[in-house]
Amino acid sequence: MWSFFARDPVKDFAYEILPDTQEKSGIWSLHRGKRKTSGEPVSVFVYEVTQGTEQQTQLAKAAFKRMKTLRHPNILAFVDGLETEKSLYLVTEQVTPLAVHLKAQSEKGSGGELEISWGLHQIVKAQSFLVNDCHLLHNNFGVWSVFVDRAGEWKLGGLEHVAAEQGDPSGVSLPSPKDVYPDMEKYDPPEMSSSSGEKWAGEVWRLGCLIWEVFNGSLPRTSSLRSLGKIPKTLVPHYCELVGANPRTRPNPARFLQNCRAPGGFLSNSFVESNLFLEEIQIKEPAEKQQFFQDLNDNLDSFPEDFCKHKVLPQLLTAFEFGSAGAVVLTPLFKVGKFLSADEYQQKIIPVIVKMFSSTDRAMRIRLLQQMEQFIQYLNEAAVNSQIFPHVVHGFTDTNPAIREQTVKSMLLLAPKLNETNLNQELMRHFARLQARDEQGPIRCNTTVCLGKIASYLNAGTRQRILVSAFSRATKDPFPASRSAGVLGFAATHNYYSLTEIAARILPTLCNLTVDPERSVRDQAFKAIKSFLTKLETVSEDPSKLAEIEKDVASSAQPAGASSSWAGWAVTGMSSLTSKLIRNAPGTEGSAAAEESGPNNNSSPASTTAAATVGRMASSSMTVKKQSSDWSSSGWDADDSWSNEKDGQGQSSAGEEGWGNDWADEETDATLTNKTLPLPDGVRLASEYNWDSSTLKGTIQNDLFASVSQRNTSSLSKAELSKKKREERRKELEAKRAERKAAKGPLKLGARKLD
Repeated sequence: MWSFFARDPVKDFAYEILPDTQEKSGIWSLHRGKRKTSGEPVSVFVYEVTQGTEQQTQLAKAAFKRMKTLRHPNILAFVDGLETEKSLYLVTEQVTPLAVHLKAQSEKGSGGELEISWGLHQIVKAQSFLVNDCHLLHNNFGVWSVFVDRAGEWKLGGLEHVAAEQGDPSGVSLPSPKDVYPDMEKYDPPEMSSSSGEKWAGEVWRLGCLIWEVFNGSLPRTSSLRSLGKIPKTLVPHYCELVGANPRTRPNPARFLQNCRAPGGFLSNSFVESNLFLEEIQIKEPAEKQQFFQDLNDNLDSFPEDFCKHKVLPQLLTAFEFGSAGAVVLTPLFKVGKFLSADEYQQKIIPVIVKMFSSTDRAMRIRLLQQMEQFIQYLNEAAVNSQIFPHVVHGFTDTNPAIREQTVKSMLLLAPKLNETNLNQELMRHFARLQARDEQGPIRCNTTVCLGKIASYLNAGTRQRILVSAFSRATKDPFPASRSAGVLGFAATHNYYSLTEIAARILPTLCNLTVDPERSVRDQAFKAIKSFLTKLETVSEDPSKLAEIEKDVASSAQPAGASSSWAGWAVTGMSSLTSKLIRNAPGTEGSAAAEESGPNNNSSPASTTAAATVGRMASSSMTVKKQSSDWSSSGWDADDSWSNEKDGQGQSSAGEEGWGNDWADEETDATLTNKTLPLPDGVRLASEYNWDSSTLKGTIQNDLFASVSQRNTSSLSKAELSKKKREERRKELEAKRAERKAAKGPLKLGARKLD
């Protein structure tokens, strides 16, 4: 029982002192510590009663009392304390002595006038608070009484000698600093304490000594104050006022602060302004916050790293969490994030990013997509698949072309982290719809480019089902850059095709592009054809190399860049093509296509639609109508996906490729194009022949164009036949509904319904 009352209170103290962390700070020894329950870092000032004098013990107890009663943002914050017969424990926020901090900064070469200007601003504010608001004199003002926290904020401590201006009412007087430490006499002002000057004249004198030591190091003697040394020119006139011989001319701390904050003054800079705004950000107007965060991005590069991590970052997170700052916080947030370690980034930034992706703000979404490269490495696969990707895919169907384009480009970064379902099914479904239906040529082109770059992450079954069909469709796109992307896609993914696919499906598609109106498309097509032919010739000469060449055809997903180097020109081409199109405005498709149409294009230069300018079409409305019918008849309304299911009646190459008949009528467009060209005398168009006339039944076998006409007729009628069937089906359903409605007859109010 008696052992319970004899327990050591230090063992029950809520804070633990870390070993080998002792530093001398006046009469105290400064230690690093932590809270036992949470591990929160703190600083612990320890005074050993048994090792100190009676005067020092009196000062330590006075400081203990002052620390608990004085509260100000620029005064060292008291957290907890413990007083025993043997020692005093004073727990504060985690800090470092100013002298130690300045030495470390000079060794790193990162300390600068900006940081010092804000530090002096804080210390002068603390001195002004004591003098003008509390009517107290610090009496121990110097480098030894200033501490720096994790954010680089300067805090005033050393409150052992604090006393009231008029003296202590109880009559108890504390010993002066020079009574305890004789070498402190050099910091005393030249006048006697009974001088007629203001009570705070000695305080601002010591402030001048502090400024001298911050820039020049330890003060050897009082006379050294006359040598300015490294004190900045903008601070010199105000410094001279502080250390003036006449105490009556020395300014009040508040006036000194005001003078230095004047335009051109030492405390008038972007760093001080930003800090002052952050201190009052909770009462600022939303418009002011928006402007501040926009300007902050340009200033962050010159701000100290610790300040960005521990002061700016919490304010940015708070502004997003509880304020209406919106997308403007993203750029400075990611810039500050570069200073964090991987664990800190995961803990502080990632939860906010995940929440941002669920925002409906378009500006927020597009900035997230644009800057994804800065944080993608910190995202784990589980968060990407369950919390980010479901929100990102909404961008594929957004009405804003810029968001659709950025969403496509973001897949280059997200693809390595997507799971089987999201990558091989969900993403491919959206890519198929964009490539077939998007009205913006650059977006269709970027979709093809992106597919070629992420092909290595797809599983073997998906690659065999999709790649040939997708790139074949791209080669028939009216937008020239999309056709180039299709050719480059074939070449960049060459190692995923069997020789049978190369000979039967890829080379016939590429050969069609050797007569493309665009020179760049033709050049890429010839390069790809030569490469694929080389592959076929290699196996033809040495069949034993077949296994080596086709080793990647059925391989599982692998990192990008694993393909052979022979198609490096294709990968480079895709990269340059993407970077070029990224800078294209989404509405520039028409102008790009107009350049492709050449001198034979008779359409108006003001036209911005691809259908009116690409391929020298005779009628833009007819082409657009035909594309619409093609899309609706291809089964895309039921399932926007690339599949190998044949429709049973497709005779075109696209149908054989497992692509449906989306692009089956490209030959029809070519026929329409020929109608606009002048024909030689005596030559009639195929449409002018009466192919179905009964008079030709006996002679059609002798007609040289019979087989061609029959093939063209079936090709022309396929889309029309599909449309006619749908129309008949619609009329049939309407007729049935009308019959059921008529059979029921009108019901009268109160009438009994008969079975």
